[in-house]
Amino acid sequence: MDQENQNSQQHSRDNENLPGFIHEADQTVEEHSEQGNQSDKGKLAEQPRLGVWTKNELQKKREAEKSDSLEDSIIYWQQSDKISKSLPTTKRTLAEVIGLGKSFDVVFREMSFAGKKTGLLFINGFASSEVMTEIIKRLTYLTPDNLSSGALHSFFDLYIPHIQVEKAEQLSVVIDNVMIGMSAFFIEGEQTAIIMDTRNYPVRSPEEPSLERVVRGARDGFTETLLTNVTLVRRRLRDPGLKFEACQVGRRTKTDVCLAYIDDIADKVEIEAVRKKIKALNMDGIPLADKQLEEAVLHTGWSPYPHVRYSERPDVVASHLLEGRIVLFVDTSPSVIILPTTFFDLCQHAEENRQTAFMGTYLRWVRFFGIFSSLFLLPLWLLIVIHPEFKPGLLSFVGPHDQAKIPLIAQFLLVEFGVDLMRMAAVHTPTPLASAMGLIAAIMIGDIAVKTGLFINEVILYMAVAAIGMFATPSYELGLANRMVRLFLLIAVSIFGGPGMVVGTTLYILFLTFQRSYNSPYLWPFIPFNAKAMAAILFRVPVMTSKQRSSFNKPRDRTRMPQNE
Repeated sequence: MDQENQNSQQHSRDNENLPGFIHEADQTVEEHSEQGNQSDKGKLAEQPRLGVWTKNELQKKREAEKSDSLEDSIIYWQQSDKISKSLPTTKRTLAEVIGLGKSFDVVFREMSFAGKKTGLLFINGFASSEVMTEIIKRLTYLTPDNLSSGALHSFFDLYIPHIQVEKAEQLSVVIDNVMIGMSAFFIEGEQTAIIMDTRNYPVRSPEEPSLERVVRGARDGFTETLLTNVTLVRRRLRDPGLKFEACQVGRRTKTDVCLAYIDDIADKVEIEAVRKKIKALNMDGIPLADKQLEEAVLHTGWSPYPHVRYSERPDVVASHLLEGRIVLFVDTSPSVIILPTTFFDLCQHAEENRQTAFMGTYLRWVRFFGIFSSLFLLPLWLLIVIHPEFKPGLLSFVGPHDQAKIPLIAQFLLVEFGVDLMRMAAVHTPTPLASAMGLIAAIMIGDIAVKTGLFINEVILYMAVAAIGMFATPSYELGLANRMVRLFLLIAVSIFGGPGMVVGTTLYILFLTFQRSYNSPYLWPFIPFNAKAMAAILFRVPVMTSKQRSSFNKPRDRTRMPQNE
């Protein structure tokens, strides 16, 4: 008996060094334990065993796990990434790897069909109960005679009434699919699982984007579901050359990313470069979706200016795809990334193309004036106030008639920060209270600040014009970047006067000139200059006169329509 106890203890110590605790011979181990004497059974009762591990040993093994990937974790616990033939073994592996039994939304439903034990693994919030009920209902009618050709073959080819079904032999592949909403069907005695697409994500219906509203045009916009967004674009572009390449980014988040382009238009070199950068990403994940993907792919650093264009409108995305651009969809984000882009692209809006060519040109010029005002109106006004000799005779009425208690530059900075604070407060304020907050900020704070002599009227006026110009900028990111440039110019003018304005503006243009949007010049077609393309920027030309695509993207096919039409 002492010899048997020593053998048992030695067996336990040896098993502590094993890479996994789950074995196909679990039942054999349990039968061997039952053949021991009563004293051994008492010791085993004090230390309940799972497979060949005690609870204490199992806890130590959990604490010692340092797996870098899902595959490593599965191999750590069951010595192989292959699906086990034993359902209890599979359940214990799932308990350690994905928290089966701990996470309330991870479900493993065990059932018997035609005398065959099966298990259905799914995430409770992702699975469509209607689809799964129909599948189970069909399987309940099976008899052992129906499985005469083999359980796996019968279930997969004959008796699972679903369209999207595939097989998997690696447990890691099964878990990856379950984590994105699929359901996995395990069969006792089989080392292959059947994966069924029973996804039913919580989604919202397409709505018009709040940042890209138009008077006339489509009212649908992207949602947080990748498949919905791809479908909205495919509906507008029924070109077989339109490709959607899907991949996953992030070791933990495994976020779905889709690379979209038109095969015979977009530049192949650029597509391959973007594809390689996405697949080379090695990080925990991108829970904040598109913005983190942009920074990871483009390495924009500390530049305040956007190097890609964001859009929530399917028609805008379809138009850019026809121009040869590359589009990146990220699951869980209602915005898509369009690249490469230019400064002037970010100044255009879909409304200009929903009106006649003449009115579209007028709206574009008004928008350009607003963007120019948001950049240079305040620095120019401050310059002619500080240096009246720069003031033209026609603008003799410009300038403060009364002096305030606060210096002009301090007034501008305070108002700038106040507008930013009000904008941030508006984002976090419930809609019914937003109007009241605007009245408080505009009437009470602004009016009282002027009447008490802290500010002068013209500072408030010109700041309001600049703020309107910023809000008229189609790209939200571009508007914020222009605000930072305006602050830089204000400080330069207040310190250095006229030279500060000249040098500051020159540095600003040089900065934009050296910016690159995925190896494309940011100020194109102004720098480098392209007269025809610049005319298309300044004027919204009629559709039938624009017969070629822009050369900016190096498209493989530049022809929009035959030249003789």
